[in-house]
Amino acid sequence: MIRLAALPAAALLIALSAPSGRAADEFTPALDAYRTDHIAAWASDPALVAAIVAQNGVTAGYDQTKIDTLDQQWAAELGAADSALVGGVLNNPAAEFLRARVAESGGAITEAFITDAKGLNVAATDPTSDYWQGDEDKFTKTYPAPDGAHISDVELDESTQRYQGQISVTVVDPASGQAVGMLTVGVDADSLM
Repeated sequence: MIRLAALPAAALLIALSAPSGRAADEFTPALDAYRTDHIAAWASDPALVAAIVAQNGVTAGYDQTKIDTLDQQWAAELGAADSALVGGVLNNPAAEFLRARVAESGGAITEAFITDAKGLNVAATDPTSDYWQGDEDKFTKTYPAPDGAHISDVELDESTQRYQGQISVTVVDPASGQAVGMLTVGVDADSLM
């Protein structure tokens, strides 16, 4: 049990914003165990690797201007009935693989998505707030290290209104041993208690 009176002001804010008054750091060991037990094997799954390798072939030459343009296009297409960019990420075999893993989790996993070597979305269970993840810790702290992993703080996800932590790992092509992209999985904090 956390004794709130003994916490500094910043820690008190974290403790009060985490589910059940638990400090965000208390979830890190549980998220890391979930990564090892449930997520790590996905990082070399043929469906995910093939999708990322295919997109890397298309996006390898993209410069920052092109990436920013695509990120703006993604934002403009969010919520549109017929969106080529968002629809392409949500409707492909890798996205189906991720949705099946979410369904198998029994509610523990809230979202999952993969990116290419540039940090651009390849497949996702649900639309992400942006198309380019390459400037975020989940990408920069995992890719391109073949054994890269990042565990986020537990935060309230505005779209689901659930507290979640994100587990990110590098996706590695088993044939070459090379990092090709990244996988991020959102885990509901209540499922870790």
